[in-house]
Amino acid sequence: MIKVGIVGGTGYTGVELLRLLARHPHISVEAITSRSEAGLAVSELYPNLRGHYDELRFSEPDPARLAACDVVFFATPHGVAHALAGDLLARGTRVIDLSADFRLRDAEEWTQWYGQPHGAPELLDEAVYGLPETNRERIRDARLIAVPGCYPTAVQLGLLPLLESGSIDPGRIIADCKSGVTGAGRGAKVPSLLAEASESMKSYGASGHRHLPEIRQGLGDAAGSTVGLTFVPHLTPMIRGIHATLYGQLHADTEDLQALFERRFANEPFVDVMPAGSHPETRSVKGANMCRLAVHRPGDGDTVVVLSVIDNLVKGASGQAVHNLNLMFGFDETAGLDAPAMMP
Repeated sequence: MIKVGIVGGTGYTGVELLRLLARHPHISVEAITSRSEAGLAVSELYPNLRGHYDELRFSEPDPARLAACDVVFFATPHGVAHALAGDLLARGTRVIDLSADFRLRDAEEWTQWYGQPHGAPELLDEAVYGLPETNRERIRDARLIAVPGCYPTAVQLGLLPLLESGSIDPGRIIADCKSGVTGAGRGAKVPSLLAEASESMKSYGASGHRHLPEIRQGLGDAAGSTVGLTFVPHLTPMIRGIHATLYGQLHADTEDLQALFERRFANEPFVDVMPAGSHPETRSVKGANMCRLAVHRPGDGDTVVVLSVIDNLVKGASGQAVHNLNLMFGFDETAGLDAPAMMP
C-alpha cells in the first residue's frame, strides 16, 4: 500500500481527494493537515466520508509525519507548497501539488501574476506539468507534479488536436469559459453566496486572469510556437462544472475534424470525443474524471468550434491529481477513478 499525506484537507479539492481515494485499492491516507481544524475527525467535518476515514483526524502540519508518506498532495492556496515541497523531496517523498505554485516554468512570470516572489524557483526545472494526455511518460518518472488548473485543462484538451496538427491559426484563438461557484474555493466570499450568484451570470478577469499564462504555455507547447489567445471566464449559478466554448480559424486544407479528434484521443481513458453534432453537458461529467468533447464546423466555414466540459473538482483538480499518482506508482490509470458521472 502507498502511504498518502494531504496538506490542506478542508477545502473542496481536499475533500474531493478523500472521496476519490476512499475507492482506491492501493493507497492508505496516513495524514491530513489543517491548522484551523486540528484534532477534528475527518468524518465529523465531512459526514459523507463516514465509514471510510473514521480514525483519521486533521492535524497540524508535521514535516516528519508527512515525509514518512510515499507521496503528499498539496490542496492549498498558492505559496504553501513553495515552503514545504523542497524538504519533502529531499527526504524522498514525492509531491503532487494542486495549487499553481509550479505550473508556470518562468518564476518572474509567476511573480507577476500571483503578486509575490516565487518561493522555490530552484524546483521549477524539475516540476512536471501533470496533464496526462500530453506528459504521460514524464509523469511516470516525476518527483514533483504540478496539477493543471481547471480552466487550463478544459481549454487545452479541446484545442490539442487542432494545434498539434496545425489545423488552425495559433495566433487567433478564443476561449469562452464558464465555471461553477466551487471554482472560487470553500472560503466565505460575498460573490459566492447563493443570494449573490444564483439566477445570474457574469464574466470576470476579461483583461487578464491567472490561468491565462498557464493556458498560453500549454497551447504554445502543442503548437510549437507562441499563441494568440483571448480567454474570458464566467461565473455561472451551478455548484460544479466547467463548459469551455473554443474558437479557432481553420486553414483551407483542414482534414476531417471529427476523425482528427477521435484519432488523437483514441487511447485516452478520460477523454470522450462525442459523436458528430453533439453538445456535451456539464452534468454528464459531474463527479467523474472525464472530459467530454464535441467539434463543430458551422456552415462548413473557416471557423471551428470545440465544446469541452469537465467537473472542475475532478478532472480539473483532484481526479487529475489521482491520475498522476496512478502513473507515478505504476497503477492502472483508472484506479479510484472509474466511477461514472452522477445524474441528475
